[in-house]
Amino acid sequence: MTTRVKRLQMMAALGVTLTLALGACGGDGGEAAGGDEPIVVGISLPLTGDFSEPGKGVQRGYEAWAKITNDNGGLLGRMIELKILDDQSNADRVVADYEQLIGKDEVDVVVGPFSTRLVVPAARVAEEYGMLFVEPAGAAKEVFQQGFKNLFYAAPAVADDHYNHLAEYLLALPADQRPRTAAYAAMDDPFAQGTAYGLKAKLEAGGIRTVVDEVYPPNTTDFGSIAAKIAASRADMVVGGSQYQDGVNLIVALQQLRYQPRLAAFSTAPTNPEFARAVGNKTEGIIAPTGYTQKAPYPSNKEFVEKYTAQFGSPPEEDEANAYTTGQVVAAAVSAVGCAEQGDCQRKLVEWVRGNTVETVVGPLSWDETGKPKGAHMIQQWVGGEIQIVLPEDAREAEPVYPKPGW
Repeated sequence: MTTRVKRLQMMAALGVTLTLALGACGGDGGEAAGGDEPIVVGISLPLTGDFSEPGKGVQRGYEAWAKITNDNGGLLGRMIELKILDDQSNADRVVADYEQLIGKDEVDVVVGPFSTRLVVPAARVAEEYGMLFVEPAGAAKEVFQQGFKNLFYAAPAVADDHYNHLAEYLLALPADQRPRTAAYAAMDDPFAQGTAYGLKAKLEAGGIRTVVDEVYPPNTTDFGSIAAKIAASRADMVVGGSQYQDGVNLIVALQQLRYQPRLAAFSTAPTNPEFARAVGNKTEGIIAPTGYTQKAPYPSNKEFVEKYTAQFGSPPEEDEANAYTTGQVVAAAVSAVGCAEQGDCQRKLVEWVRGNTVETVVGPLSWDETGKPKGAHMIQQWVGGEIQIVLPEDAREAEPVYPKPGW
């Protein structure tokens, strides 16, 4: 018997307590049970280990959401309190963390960690307890094939669709300008592989031949042999299914071999604020998909950028924005339903998210029955020393640079 079930049975025995808790979930927008008690949000994040760099970005995004929400009066008249545990980038640890947060600590709400590798096991725990599970970084197709009923990905598109606009652009080029060959190197991670292989499938269907296809473990630091294969292939374009440090290390290895592709695309890494310095400021023409830009015209984005920058001293990037968006989705549901507690309230929160569109800093979000968002990612490129939106055309901040200048 789960701790949650035992807790509900104890509440039923007390009678009055159960009535108060369920009464707060009536959906009338009234003040929630708990009076001045905070709404406790449980989170497990990879603050150490392989995913620590983006994990800390996600932490900052959640912290910005909590502070901005609290500064604006909180939710249902209650303050947001974050309870964050470090899962050390370990799948077993993330399961134990969410068991503790939900079953032992009895947090009101949970939100997701970083990385598909951690989101899937965490979501299983949330599903077992019947908890709403909005997450910022589980974008691989495997997430949406598990049959989860409570999971929602708070970004515009899933990993396989991140490069859709780039594929359309390349395949629309005249035949004598289009890349003829491509080399792929991807971390053995569902998200990283999803981004690279989503593009690979589209380009192969359009006649662009794959000449290198390498998968490497998450803890890889030496990319000499992979870079050598790519350089020897003389591929017209290179695609890295990367997180952060692995993408940096591969690019540096390719630079050292003086390999000059006509196009270089890497997921996640080029959008990190430390990226330019890490690759020796040789960034011109490097491409990355993104679901967020600081210049986005959405109403809540201006407040987010201004207040995040004041809080942390630099503007938010995509990881921070996706975590903030996760908070926005949860807040919209809690405000609409009128509660944020474990029990029947969670079912109502899930039903509300499934049936509604939420306005966020990455635009309006809605989901299909698997929790998959119904949007598309933009394509960013380093142009003139800064990263700018180049695709799609209606969001363009700069013209695409192709072929890529030498690095």
